[in-house]
Amino acid sequence: MPVCLEGIRVLELARAQAGPRCGLLLRDLGAEVIKIEKVGGDEGRARAPYVDGHGIGFAQYNRGKKSITLNMRDERAKEIFRELVKRSDIVLENFRPGIMDKMGFGYKTLSEINPRIILVSGSGFGQYGPYRERPAYDVIGQAMSGIAYLTGEEYGTPILAAAPIVDRSTALHLTIGALAALFHRQFSGRGQWVEMGLLDSALTLVDLEIADCYHSGKVSGRTQITIQCKDGSVAVNPSRAHQWEQAYKAMGREDVLHDPKFGGLTPARDVARERQKLLREWAKDKPVAEVLRVMEEADVPSGPVQTIQQVVKDPHLWERRMMVEVEVAPGSESKMLVPGETIKMSDIPWKVGRVATPGEHNQEIYGGVLGLSADEISKLAQDKVI
Repeated sequence: MPVCLEGIRVLELARAQAGPRCGLLLRDLGAEVIKIEKVGGDEGRARAPYVDGHGIGFAQYNRGKKSITLNMRDERAKEIFRELVKRSDIVLENFRPGIMDKMGFGYKTLSEINPRIILVSGSGFGQYGPYRERPAYDVIGQAMSGIAYLTGEEYGTPILAAAPIVDRSTALHLTIGALAALFHRQFSGRGQWVEMGLLDSALTLVDLEIADCYHSGKVSGRTQITIQCKDGSVAVNPSRAHQWEQAYKAMGREDVLHDPKFGGLTPARDVARERQKLLREWAKDKPVAEVLRVMEEADVPSGPVQTIQQVVKDPHLWERRMMVEVEVAPGSESKMLVPGETIKMSDIPWKVGRVATPGEHNQEIYGGVLGLSADEISKLAQDKVI
């Protein structure tokens, strides 16, 4: 059965998280993603923690991709890359702005090699703007977008999310941009340059709060805290007026139903705090299971605050194949946990593959795609070009 992006070839020069996660999504949608690693393998492979000497972090973003090695500083390697560009659809990279030009493969050059090529670029602050040259990672995006401020305001200090939410958001936006460019190419016949900065992506996560502040001059972000119970914590999130009414009834607090301080919906923080106070007082002496049962029966959105150990064992996530195990290396009996079937589609199969060894697909790509002979490939390997 054909898949969405069957026949689409992606050359991935990306490193770290945001870029490779975009490549992973394109691969899972059916594209052939060729990860171009330096001779000997990407440095990310060596980062702990490990399973039988194989880096877990590298596996999360690169499972299922094909791997070739190529020394992009060598002129012969650059010629090989040019030939690959002629036969590909997307080049994916997340270097600092200007690096691709210095390598000799900026968008203008790539489009001259192949007018249908799509360049997908992720960076800290985008390809233009006052901050263009600055380095950045996920936490910088969280800090400069206001996310850390909003998250920590209730506690009097900025708080960064432990999960790399900006990297993930950037990967999703780059993927959407790549798909849109592929669709547009069907009509225009030409590729284009898709680019996004981490700070751009972070801003999309707080757009409502920013617009509110722009017009009112005030910060009226939501007061969101977890509820401490007798044996753990829960998140309870009545976001509509009728859900708050159901929550009040479930807590036995019908007396506040007609109190203006608690009725209706309002973004005022003092009202939000009073509502949260009611929940905290009601739940503090109850076990988590009871609080969840009462809220679920009242049809109020709620869920336990799970530890990572609990998430790993969550049966719902396993049934939906959000987590799967793959072999660590060809023929290995050891297994490694990797991202599973993120997007469910009724007519398209989702195949999760293992992590390729460095240069595992050199023969397939250089021989099968470019037509190089075994002797030529052997010579290139001997000269450390591949």
